[in-house]
Amino acid sequence: MRDVAAHEPGSIAVVLGTRPEIIKLAGLCRILGPRARVVYSGQHYDDELGPAFFRELDVSAPAEVLTVGGKPRGGQIGVATERLDAYFAGNRPQAVVVQGDTNTTLAGALAANAQEIPLVHVEAGLRSRDRAMPEEHNRVLTDHLADLCCAPTEVNRANLLDEQIAPERIVVTGNTVVEALQALLPPPAERRALLDRMALEPAGYIAATIHRPENADDPDNLRTVLEELVALPYPVVLPLHPRTAAQVRRYGLQTLLTDLRVVEPLGYRPFLALAAESAFLVSDSGGIQEESSVVKRPVIVVRNSTERPEVLGTFAELVQPGPAIGKIAAAWAADLPALHARLAVMPSPYGDGSASRRCVEAIDRLLGV
Repeated sequence: MRDVAAHEPGSIAVVLGTRPEIIKLAGLCRILGPRARVVYSGQHYDDELGPAFFRELDVSAPAEVLTVGGKPRGGQIGVATERLDAYFAGNRPQAVVVQGDTNTTLAGALAANAQEIPLVHVEAGLRSRDRAMPEEHNRVLTDHLADLCCAPTEVNRANLLDEQIAPERIVVTGNTVVEALQALLPPPAERRALLDRMALEPAGYIAATIHRPENADDPDNLRTVLEELVALPYPVVLPLHPRTAAQVRRYGLQTLLTDLRVVEPLGYRPFLALAAESAFLVSDSGGIQEESSVVKRPVIVVRNSTERPEVLGTFAELVQPGPAIGKIAAAWAADLPALHARLAVMPSPYGDGSASRRCVEAIDRLLGV
């Protein structure tokens, strides 16, 4: 571990670049207050998936904005690392905080390491064991570079220990998504108003999201997933990710959208309202697996693997594109009230909503504050 006492006191650089990172680091930024210096990579460069969330989550405007969106993975990591390295050289923070497993996360970790600045990884220790996932490489590399690994669960801590990461570099904090949802989940009246505007009935529809490369970039998988969504026993509301929309056009699959309720990407609060009032969800998102355990709605996870085993068999079922989607959906639909009642009293495995506070306390211990 670096000698952090050798660095002058100063601000904490919080490096982020995507919607999930903004959501999951908002609470930490608020607790840090004026100490937080937000550096935004622009990895999500559409307003609906990036800057709008700073406003929605009441996070201060970035002190520095990079422009790496739209580049391929290697380009994003390389350009972001170079620009962050230069920024840290001229505006040295006391520590750098990164979150999760994005290209921005790895770039922030590499730049902090190059400048010998203490690195904090929030949401450390997640493992899918799937080397085909770029995110797996990002998170593993970041964990091994980090001076402090903030692990959401004991499962994540065990993963880090198995990789010979020193116990003193690890703290179990819970997941910061819990407090984000607790703060932003609209109350029942607001949720009902949204459903009224969308002509939906509570527990009478499915909320779906599809955007991961293994689904969106594979024409056979994308076709299969859309066909399965069309055949489900409830109307399907699909906020269409820009990546998925482009691939639907590319592969000529537009007709498969006609029997779905396709809507523009939603803000975080409206999406949470939609999720909380749904019958269930179908998604390839990592974050929705966590969110399902807070809004108490089950999710069919359409992926080859998951780095969040804590929810499998309770709030989530993992399937590959194909008939298993419809099979699980039919079983859930046959006993939906009982399923909802069972999940309503099941605690989230991701903590009690104190993760951001625990992360900040661990950062202060690291820095000797």
